[in-house]
Amino acid sequence: MTFTSLDSMGKTHLMLDLISQRHRALGANVANVDTPGYVRKDIDFSQYIGSMNSPIETKLSTALGPSGVMEDRINQEIDIAEELAEIQKNSLMYTMASRRMSNIITEMKTVINVGK
Repeated sequence: MTFTSLDSMGKTHLMLDLISQRHRALGANVANVDTPGYVRKDIDFSQYIGSMNSPIETKLSTALGPSGVMEDRINQEIDIAEELAEIQKNSLMYTMASRRMSNIITEMKTVINVGK
C-alpha cells in the first residue's frame, strides 16, 4: 500500500508542515517587533487548503515535499498582542493536526493487527 498526497496522512503532513512554518513566521514577528524596517511575515492557509486535491499540488508535494510560502505583509504594523493571539491559535491548530495524525496511525495499527 502506498500513500500519496491525496491520502489523509499526506494532507495532515502538509498541514503540520504549514502550521510549523507559520509558527516560525509569527515567532520572527514577535522577535523583531522593535526592529526598524522589519516587514511582518505570515503564511496564508487558504491558498493551500483549496488546492490540496489539485493534481499539480500532488505532484509538486510528492517531488519536493510540502512547503509554505512566507508572505511579506508590507505596511502592516506588528501588534504584539495580536501576534501572541495568533501564536496561540496556531498552537491549537498544531495540536489538532497532530492528534489527527495520531488517529491515522492508530487506525493503521488496528488494521494491521486485525489482519494478522
